[in-house]
Amino acid sequence: MLREFATACILLLFCAATAFSQVDAVEKQGGRVQKLAQNDERLEVSYHLASGDVTDASLAPLKDVQNVYSLNLRGTKITDEGLKHLSTLDTLVRLHLEKTQIGDAGLKHLTGLKNLEYLNFYDTKVTDAGIKQLASLPKLKKLYVWQTGVTEAGIAELKKSLPEVEVIAGLSITPPEPEKKPEEKKEPEKKPEAKKEEPKKEEAKKPEPPKEEPKKEAPKKEEPKAEAEKKDQKK
Repeated sequence: MLREFATACILLLFCAATAFSQVDAVEKQGGRVQKLAQNDERLEVSYHLASGDVTDASLAPLKDVQNVYSLNLRGTKITDEGLKHLSTLDTLVRLHLEKTQIGDAGLKHLTGLKNLEYLNFYDTKVTDAGIKQLASLPKLKKLYVWQTGVTEAGIAELKKSLPEVEVIAGLSITPPEPEKKPEEKKEPEKKPEAKKEEPKKEEAKKPEPPKEEPKKEAPKKEEPKAEAEKKDQKK
């Protein structure tokens, strides 16, 4: 009994040492490994914050790491060849591959990840032919294919096999129509009112010059006869 207990302890120590060495190997390649939570032994592995270049060779130690829940390779220099190191991560639930050089050829290495729920291909070379291979992932719930070669037809084809998967393909950008301003109601033009002719002010009548009364000839005074006769005699 004591011997069995000792053997179990040795195995635990060996496993712990092995796990530690595997994690250590990953971290030496620029990866960061941490537990999902204090009471959750699943692991989160991320390479996207590595100080140096992360290439296909950097992923080689991953194949020996157990209980990986999440893997973030965003913005690294991995290619299709590097994805072969992920094919044994059967506990993997979330995988970030955005902004990498992967394309359709590498996706065949992901077809055995039966627990995968989240997959991000944003800004990669993946096309309809690539996502067609994802039909074998029964738990896939969310797939990002924005800025890839994936088309609406390819998405529709995938949904035939995985009707519940949510595919985020980005916004279909169409130029917004110019905002139509409500037409201003034009008020009917007011015709200029006919100017009312102001009543002509009657010109002040100039006072007519007083009419000259015809001069009355003064009646001739009859000269006394004696003087008249004298005048005749002189003639």
